[in-house]
Amino acid sequence: MQVHPPQASARRTGPALRRLARACAATLLAAIPVVALQADDGDRPWLDTSLGFEERAAALVSRMTLEEKAAQMQNDSPAIERLGVPEYEWWNEALHGVARAGAATVFPQAIGMAATFDVPLMDQVARTISDEARAKHHEALRNGQHGRYQGLTFWSPNINIFRDPRWGRGQETYGEDPFLTARMGVSFVRGLQGMDPRTGEPLDPVHRKLDATAKHFAVHSGPEADRHTFDVHPSPRDLWETYLPAFEALVREGRVQAVMGAYNRVYGESASASKLLLRDILREQWGFKGYVMSDCWAIVDIWENHRIVATPEEAAALAVKNGTELNCGSTYAEHLPVAVRKGLISEAELDDALTRLMTTRMELGMFDPPGSVRWADIPYEVNQAPEHDALARRVAQESIVLLKNDGVLPLSKDIRRLAVIGPTADDTMALLGNYYGTPADPVTVLRGIREAVPGVEVVYARGVDLVEGREDPAATPLIEPQYLRPGTGTNERGLRGEYFRNKDLAGEPVLVRVDAQIGFRWDRGSPTDNLMARGEAGPDNAVPNDGFSIRWSGQLLPPVSGRYRLEAGANDGFRLYLDGELLLDRWEDAERLRADSVEVELEGGRAYDIRLEYYEHERDAAVRLAWDLPGAKPPFEEAMEAARSADAIVFVGGLTGDVEGEEMKVDFPGFAGGDRTDIRLPATQQRLLEALHATGKPVVLVLTTGSALGIDWAKDHLPAILVAWYPGQRGGNAVADVLFGDHNPAGRLPVTFYKADEPLPAFDDYAMEGRTYRYFRGEPLYPFGHGLSYTTFEYGDVRLDRATVDAGGRVTATVSVRNGGTRAGDEVVQLYLRALEPKRPRAIRELRGFERIHLAPGESREVTFTFAPEKDLRHYDEQAGAYAVDPGRYLVEVGASSADIRASAEVEVRAP
Repeated sequence: MQVHPPQASARRTGPALRRLARACAATLLAAIPVVALQADDGDRPWLDTSLGFEERAAALVSRMTLEEKAAQMQNDSPAIERLGVPEYEWWNEALHGVARAGAATVFPQAIGMAATFDVPLMDQVARTISDEARAKHHEALRNGQHGRYQGLTFWSPNINIFRDPRWGRGQETYGEDPFLTARMGVSFVRGLQGMDPRTGEPLDPVHRKLDATAKHFAVHSGPEADRHTFDVHPSPRDLWETYLPAFEALVREGRVQAVMGAYNRVYGESASASKLLLRDILREQWGFKGYVMSDCWAIVDIWENHRIVATPEEAAALAVKNGTELNCGSTYAEHLPVAVRKGLISEAELDDALTRLMTTRMELGMFDPPGSVRWADIPYEVNQAPEHDALARRVAQESIVLLKNDGVLPLSKDIRRLAVIGPTADDTMALLGNYYGTPADPVTVLRGIREAVPGVEVVYARGVDLVEGREDPAATPLIEPQYLRPGTGTNERGLRGEYFRNKDLAGEPVLVRVDAQIGFRWDRGSPTDNLMARGEAGPDNAVPNDGFSIRWSGQLLPPVSGRYRLEAGANDGFRLYLDGELLLDRWEDAERLRADSVEVELEGGRAYDIRLEYYEHERDAAVRLAWDLPGAKPPFEEAMEAARSADAIVFVGGLTGDVEGEEMKVDFPGFAGGDRTDIRLPATQQRLLEALHATGKPVVLVLTTGSALGIDWAKDHLPAILVAWYPGQRGGNAVADVLFGDHNPAGRLPVTFYKADEPLPAFDDYAMEGRTYRYFRGEPLYPFGHGLSYTTFEYGDVRLDRATVDAGGRVTATVSVRNGGTRAGDEVVQLYLRALEPKRPRAIRELRGFERIHLAPGESREVTFTFAPEKDLRHYDEQAGAYAVDPGRYLVEVGASSADIRASAEVEVRAP
């Protein structure tokens, strides 16, 4: 892609020059006394690095006015120039990569990372994310930027329990099991915050690398449409045995710095202002030392939707009194001063809360000289570095779950013709899920397959829309480069793009380049993010994330004469001209990508002047220029034709983040508000899948999804099924690696796959009975922990180091695992515990250990687990109001899934 500076003054800035410029800037800043950068020369003990961070923070808070204090307790904290306090935006996201902040490595969605069952790998991912985040932050500071998604306080991970497959945000979690969630979550937090993965001690004793946030505390998992109003009353047993353990682990073991309260009520209290959750449990019982924030605008819910109090000042006072220091929203800034004056809360209480927040900023190095912060030296070029890209591919490989294989996989690379069919085969959204960054070069499944087998004829047809009643604005084929020219008298392909830093195409463009195709989805990023990451554009060419416009112009060369359907689509406004005539005009803001089309008669070989104008107002950005050629077959017919001519079929379908996610305006059959009302494969896809099967050709089903799907027909009729989740920027390569045997799959289900939603309790019922492998007594479609391999593994007997143990003791279990096949591969060895003679209601069995191991053909390995009854066999005694361990017999089970137990042994817990 060529970049043409529009003016002589614009310059290209290569990576080497940018590194040199940054080094010079950092040296210059380090040479300037910090106090000299401030607004006045008064005594400023908060800049004295010989003092402790908390002492410095308290000194700073003591100099603020009441209004200044309240303003510092909201996510977009303004600068206080007279005190030398820079503005700071607390809102940043890093669920599976630095999100909404431009070019970044995009790993598989959190549910996919959970499917790896690989704790050390999760640590690598989090460290990579934290490197990119730190580099972005300091690059932003060098450019004088302090905006949203450019900070060091990250609102990840989401450790809510994915109790029901209908929840749209379940994709953000680590699945349905508290133990798996805790282990993956602790690893993620330690990696993000710059801590030793084994001991949890900080790698830098002075400055923390980043802040992680455990969210949404503590009983929160849909429905999305009701999250601002509903009140959850879980049984004490469910609260303490299911909903709280992962949070406790992140606080006690992970030393997570922040906790985010949820929107909903718990036992009548707002979760973002709950005395029980935030004071009694979080701070007093668990000893939490960090800070608590509300979910965004959750404080508004306290008076407006939950109606716990009558006024915003009462809501603000209640939240701060019960432990929420930071408000995502404006309620604190606007109403805390009023609350103080009315006597609803004291200014001293605000001082305590704000001191915690300012201490955090100081611990991150925000008030220290740049040269004294170890993490400030990470170069910006780490973003999307080749090794990060390779790690994204590895994580995607490890996340893929082989549900079924009747010998069809791996596919032969000598196959003559392969049909790749389905609505998510060539859709980048199927790679991303939600809360994602901007990948430099995302690889769809279609592209990954074509790259894996360049000698195979791969034919592609989308076939159907993702869901019934939803016309996909990205379904129509983009106009290919060979039919576009940037001007007359040139053989260069594509259209001339002029990029403006305003919404009106006004003035001179800051960037001019030739774009081969018009098919972009920048989401909340900028069109120039990736160019800047590659050193192909500098600050002079940068286009903002919001409020920009682009004009593409050139010539359109139709290949044949006939009636074409020209389509343009965008989020937000667009206009399409052909030979100077305005054909499409949607110059207006939009909530999501939408398209419009017009049919025109075109003459083959003739050059038509074409112009597409586009503007983006705010939030998500996308634009495309597409067409249907004369005589184009209906998509379903096209898919069937491709299938009949192929030797094998790969159907790629399921879901995308466009239909499942956080509080969305989605209302299609099977979907509502971001959640699902039917967990079965969407009907459009099911009909096509059955028609493909009827051809008699082998059909491999590849599912992109963030949740369990009811695919009982596919299980009964298709020879092979893979779950790819939302696999990140290299997901297409990873899927192809598995399909053709370059990678032996070993992902495991972090959730139960049910046959349908009929056996499940009501979605809004938070009782755990009948849900997840721990309490579901029916026959699952595929059980928690399930996943196949291209090899086989043999288990020996479980050996315990003792047959009886006190509640305060420890037991070591050892099992030998052997690769009995002809391929090297990974096995996820899982340890479950269950009571043989339960004296009260208990989970059927519970995961209490797992390890992913790699074995060569014929290789054996001893796998050892250690568990402690006091922690691993505890239950919540509702009468005593505390955890307890019942004496009696317990079964120690080791296997390949929760339903595939290969060996077991008994242990007896003695009565005290």
